[in-house]
Amino acid sequence: MTKVIGIAGGTASGKTSIIHQLEQDLGGRGMVITMDAYYKPYQEYSFEERVRFNYDHPDAFDIDRLIADLNMLLSGQTVEIPVYDYVNYTRSEETIAAEPKPVILLEGLFVLYFPALQPLLDLKVFIDADADTRLIRRIRRDQLERGRSLASILDQYEETIKPMHEAFVLPTKSHADLIIPRGAENIQGVTILRNHVKRLAEAEEER
Repeated sequence: MTKVIGIAGGTASGKTSIIHQLEQDLGGRGMVITMDAYYKPYQEYSFEERVRFNYDHPDAFDIDRLIADLNMLLSGQTVEIPVYDYVNYTRSEETIAAEPKPVILLEGLFVLYFPALQPLLDLKVFIDADADTRLIRRIRRDQLERGRSLASILDQYEETIKPMHEAFVLPTKSHADLIIPRGAENIQGVTILRNHVKRLAEAEEER
């Protein structure tokens, strides 16, 4: 039976770096699903309207489709995972075909937030990091990868990211089975997680 590892944490907390390590450890035994792929498309709205939406609120996510896709994977079916277009603030027409694997790594801000999602998670992880460190990483990422201006990044951080983190993301730390402070810099904590995930994958292969 496929195991689902939920990895949550604030923006730029180091989730992606840790996911890459886990993915490398697992090789062909694991797959990554990022919750960002499940932003609602808001295709009925204009670009100018979509830009103004709060994408750091739980309501911005199509949680029903995510849960449906996870259940299909857990039942052995292939799914078409959506692709999100960060430049145009909508869902791309493309999808990515994903086949079931022994381990699914599900990462995102609100992985531990939705009550309907939690029963599907075999291990719940929260990656913690200093707020200033996360802001610096966010600026670098959004400028280089998403073409955003510094002013727009800082405005978004002040108006939505910081208050939404405090209201919705940080409280989900109480649901975690494992908390890793300092993100990927916490070598010992990450090593514990990596070893545990590898053991899960090995146990699934032996069944």
